Amino acid sequence: MWAIETRNLRKVYRPLFGGNPITAVDNLNLQVPAGTVFGFLGPNGAGKTTTIQILIGNVYPTAGEAFVLGHRAGALAAKRKLGFLPEKFQFHDFLTAEEFLRMHGRLAKMDRTTLQRRIDEVLELVGLAERRTSKIREFSKGMQQRVGLAQAILHDPDLVILDEPTSALDPLGRRRVREVVQYLKERGKTVFLNSHLLSEVERSCDQVAIINKGRVIVQGTLDELLVNRSVVRVELRRVEPCVLEAAAKVAQKVHPVDERCFTAEVASEDDIPELARAILDAGGALIGLQAHRETLEDLFIQTVEAEGR
Repeated sequence: MWAIETRNLRKVYRPLFGGNPITAVDNLNLQVPAGTVFGFLGPNGAGKTTTIQILIGNVYPTAGEAFVLGHRAGALAAKRKLGFLPEKFQFHDFLTAEEFLRMHGRLAKMDRTTLQRRIDEVLELVGLAERRTSKIREFSKGMQQRVGLAQAILHDPDLVILDEPTSALDPLGRRRVREVVQYLKERGKTVFLNSHLLSEVERSCDQVAIINKGRVIVQGTLDELLVNRSVVRVELRRVEPCVLEAAAKVAQKVHPVDERCFTAEVASEDDIPELARAILDAGGALIGLQAHRETLEDLFIQTVEAEGR
């Protein structure tokens, strides 16, 4: 079962007083497996926010279809099982954290006993148990973001959509969010994560989709998308032709940088010790060797730039 599925989804905004229409989402086809942590990535203006607004039922598509947990996006049955933390949140800052959560629990028609238990659980999860009686206006932006996360998971939804959940958080706060995401995954929930912090996405997500200009460019697991190769930067006292020849027998590609350095692309990290031995056996005076594996950020930049060209 797909937790989220879109079929040729399209959204065109038409100005009221003339001007050219703006296509925010353009035949978007997306499949998010249930029970996964899914990264939804793209540059500014790629259509991510519009897609999320369609999924939660705030915006109607111009064409195509969107389904959430087996229901048409925006249907009451889908909303009951959906938790959402927006990027730009504005909470009732005159309420305490506990009062804020109790209000949202009542809106979700949670019974009193379950609601009190869940308030205790989610405040502990996001690290705000000791500030439960503090007014939200007294919270830093990062703390407000965490109480918003508590609100999103309060009613134990099957799908949680998080729009830039770590944008205002320090490293400790980001780690807390990762722990909450892992907690949700262990309980079989689906987390749909939109973030520009690609290192966080790479740590947390099972699958990702990169969109640009309203369309999915690539989608898959990180193992499928990230090339399993390492580029090794080798520094020597001097790069000799015999050393390059020896390295080329181990590496797939060898590229001289200057008289003291070259790079070598190897099939996997297991080949790096053999590369070092080949350099030494050829008489190379090895000073340093640094490996770099392709990251999600590398993939993101390559994908978006190639689409632009």
